[in-house]
Amino acid sequence: MNPNESHIVASSEGGIARLTLHRPKALNALSLAMIRDISKALFAWRDDPAITHVLLRGTKWNKTSEASEPFGAFCAGGDIRYFHEAVYSKPSDASYDEALNRGSLEAFFTEEYTLNHLIHHYPKPVIAFMDGVVMGGGMGLTQGASTRIVTERTKMAMPETAIGLFPDVGGGYFLSRCGESAVGVGEYLALTGQMLSGQEAVSMGLADVLIESQKLLAIWNDPRSFVPPAKNRQPIAHLDVMQKHFAHATIQEIVQSLQSSDSDWAKDALVKLQKNSPLMLAVTLEQVRRARQIRLADDLRMERDMVFHSFAGTPNKHSDTVEGIRALVIDKDHAPKWQPERIKDVTPAMVDAFFVSPWTASEHPLRHLGDSR
Repeated sequence: MNPNESHIVASSEGGIARLTLHRPKALNALSLAMIRDISKALFAWRDDPAITHVLLRGTKWNKTSEASEPFGAFCAGGDIRYFHEAVYSKPSDASYDEALNRGSLEAFFTEEYTLNHLIHHYPKPVIAFMDGVVMGGGMGLTQGASTRIVTERTKMAMPETAIGLFPDVGGGYFLSRCGESAVGVGEYLALTGQMLSGQEAVSMGLADVLIESQKLLAIWNDPRSFVPPAKNRQPIAHLDVMQKHFAHATIQEIVQSLQSSDSDWAKDALVKLQKNSPLMLAVTLEQVRRARQIRLADDLRMERDMVFHSFAGTPNKHSDTVEGIRALVIDKDHAPKWQPERIKDVTPAMVDAFFVSPWTASEHPLRHLGDSR
């Protein structure tokens, strides 16, 4: 894919602005061009007094008919292959400003996080149709929406730890507030990348309403007539065991707690953790704990620092993020060589390094963000 090519369809009629992610063969994975086009449309609609509502959806590819369909998939996240290509095409002597102008990996995250912040603080109602796959960057586009609609087809997750990254796009902020900020819930979702159904997303507080997928088109066509049903937030399944195991202070203690249980739930969670980067598990745990105490803008600045360190120095210095992408997405050997290999070998200094900003406050690429939350 050409990283400068867009796959966005934007239109407005009768005061309703509609934006469709239209890269169905790639599950609408976000490119830098898509982020820029979404941002351009949202800024224009924000300042247009004629626009009263903004709707967001994705399209799905139908292999049988060889055509796209409205709904059925929202967004699988950022274009991971582009991340890998951008790392290895980056001149070692390029300055940050040069990289921004070139449309690099640095620009991708800076502009994506700015877009996430914009949606969280959008002055007009935003309705997000979270049908089908909603992961990573797709969560970043929808978690700030006024109304987050899920369906029986929704598959929601923040699976970044599987590739040696962390749940970004504001993931620290919204995951740490799951289950009314109950300690252990956000940690579980962030560390394991557990996939949620639509009903589970509502229970967790990551969606507002569960709607039958066959009713989406009617709402898309006439959102003003849409009256959300009364919230039916069912109790979070396994809440007690999430808190029992994932409220511990360190990854090592969480693993030991899971190992002490003979439940299938604990065994499944343990298997997920043991596949992931020990270092990035520890970094992610620290991220969620810090994010629970700070505003969204500060969380996004923190995550921008973290993502810089996740990719910085490669290919001259080892990065579990680049290695994870190589092993699971590029070469697909599913045998990442994590450094360090064992959880017990991760030191506090290794983790703390991810939270040291490479920029001063006045130079930070997200210095312009501000809010009261």
